[in-house]
Amino acid sequence: MDVHRLIRRIGTLVVAFSLFLTLFASALYQIQIVDGAEYAARLVQKVTRTETVEAARGEIYDRKGRVLVYNELSYQVILNTQLMGGEEEINTTLLSLLDLCRTFGVLWHDEAFPITREAPYRTALTQVGGTARSRFQKLLETMKWEDEAILDFLERFQEDGTPPPEEEPSADDLIEQMRETFQMDPALSAVQARDLLGVRFELLLRKKDIARTDYLFAEGVDINFITAVKEAGLPGVLITPTTVRRYATPYAAHLLGRTGQIEKSDWEAYQAKGYAMNEIVGRDGVEKAFEDYLRGIAGVRAVETNSTGKVVSENWLTNSKGEEMAPRPGGHVFITIDLELQAAVEDILAAHIPAMKSAEGGAAVLIDVNTGEILASASYPSFDLSTYSEQFNQLKDDPLTPFNNRAFQGIYAPGSTFKMVTAIGGLEEGIITPQTQILDTGKYLYYRDYQPRCWIYRQGGGTHGKQNVSQAITNSCNVFFYDVGRRLGIEKLGQYARLFGLGEPTGVELPEKNGVVAGPGFTESIGGTWQEGSTLPAAIGQENNQFTPLQLANYIATLANGGKHYSAHLLHCVKSPDFSTVLYEREPELINTIPIDPKNLEAVKSGMLALTQTGSTARSFQNLNVKVGAKTGSVQVTGATASNATFVAFAPYDNPEVALAVVVEKGEAGAKLANIAADILAFYFRTEEAAESAVTENTLIQ
Repeated sequence: MDVHRLIRRIGTLVVAFSLFLTLFASALYQIQIVDGAEYAARLVQKVTRTETVEAARGEIYDRKGRVLVYNELSYQVILNTQLMGGEEEINTTLLSLLDLCRTFGVLWHDEAFPITREAPYRTALTQVGGTARSRFQKLLETMKWEDEAILDFLERFQEDGTPPPEEEPSADDLIEQMRETFQMDPALSAVQARDLLGVRFELLLRKKDIARTDYLFAEGVDINFITAVKEAGLPGVLITPTTVRRYATPYAAHLLGRTGQIEKSDWEAYQAKGYAMNEIVGRDGVEKAFEDYLRGIAGVRAVETNSTGKVVSENWLTNSKGEEMAPRPGGHVFITIDLELQAAVEDILAAHIPAMKSAEGGAAVLIDVNTGEILASASYPSFDLSTYSEQFNQLKDDPLTPFNNRAFQGIYAPGSTFKMVTAIGGLEEGIITPQTQILDTGKYLYYRDYQPRCWIYRQGGGTHGKQNVSQAITNSCNVFFYDVGRRLGIEKLGQYARLFGLGEPTGVELPEKNGVVAGPGFTESIGGTWQEGSTLPAAIGQENNQFTPLQLANYIATLANGGKHYSAHLLHCVKSPDFSTVLYEREPELINTIPIDPKNLEAVKSGMLALTQTGSTARSFQNLNVKVGAKTGSVQVTGATASNATFVAFAPYDNPEVALAVVVEKGEAGAKLANIAADILAFYFRTEEAAESAVTENTLIQ
């Protein structure tokens, strides 16, 4: 072979090999040096998950902008099994978390688990009854359980409320079966097993709800617990910021209400509205009534993490309209209550009622006669929402029932405070005129076998003599109203009562009782027989007449304003999260108008005025700087108990602004409530004058 040719070939190979090495080195340089960081990042496994971001709930204010309920930053523990691994890893993580909870005294949620928390363990369904049972029945109907053993045990609860003892499954048996299902270590103690199963059961429920994998495990955890969880490095245990409701006042507890997780019995209704299982909602009061305004809309974002758990990126998801699903705070609700007035009314009831000989509880409602706005609504005894959980067990057994909202849900016979209804009915139907006089003979003698007496005759054998309608209201003459009521008839009497809103829903946004207007229909519905003479006690607010304090206040408001019956309400307005926009403003809603001749109206109102000027309550109102129209009432509940007392009023007489109703259980006589009413009205008008004075002082002199 030619030596020169060989040398050329070798040279060519060397050049080619050198070129290859150069290109290879260049590629390595590009990969390792120039793009090294990028390729290294690609080697790290990434996990993307969706995360719900809570939205702030709107706050609650009084009509003047004073804060009543606000949000405070807190921290909660969320569990996400997608980040926990397999069954053994999940159990290990949860056992560590539960140990930390016991160490730091943190309570966790596992209310759905059908085994009691405390040993000796029992099946919770038979312990708490139908509510839990119906909850499980719904779960069984809608879910396919992964383990037949669990299904077999739970199906035993479907048939009835109290299964026979021989068919009732043992809690220990159920725990043992579920230990196998969740691959739990046999060496675990009974306490560890029960607590772990409770959490696994809650996680199982959420696994069935494919839209939600997060589980709100615990709320309100402190920094010590958070630090311990972080140091433990528990995968899938997330500490997230949230807000909790705080109360800026101990007053208005019966109105404001509470928030909490959605109760199982309400879940279907909330689910239909697009709520997630763990959302916080209003449980009662204003919180529940105005849930649609207060609720914030949670956001949803994609969180990308690497294999070490470090967050790589966060992005808001978009909805079908292409809009970012960032959280939207709720609106701020302003209610019609004046906090200072509300506090004063509650304090006045708390000062007066315990001083009465046999009084047990009571209520007072103050309402704007021209709008139906509830300015104050107090029920005694009351409670403090900020300590509700701590005091619940004690207060729920209190015989004075402090949780009862007597103002809206207590129903009481109105007694003589009803007599203005009878008077207006008689005047408007032409049965009497303002000048008509009826002789009080002590007994009403129309019926031979039924001759009810006037109160003055019962007390000392006296009579009122001849009375016109104004005098009869001032003196509360029963005989006068027996006669007018009989001639008016029970049908017309009931018609006028309902026109004034008695025995009818007031329109208030919170739960209320409708009460009862006496008449044949109701008497027969409870198995009684209506007699012709039953109209007589009905005409003076007895028989089966029963109304709420709110209804009584709204009835007097309708009378005071000349017959305009407005819907009672608590919502004043709703403002945007930044307070820049009024989202909704409640306008007065006229339910009906009662056509009352001005002369007839004046005759009735003047009788109410005389009661506070020269009548039995004059001393209570003598120092008030406005004239007040009022009426007392008292009704014997049983022969062995003191009478319930009622009192209604409106003021100022010449240009009415407010109507007031006060009821005290076993308060004996309506006149005894005059001091309560006078104190409430004195505070209201003193506050109004102070407000007007402040405006005048800050006005430029022209």
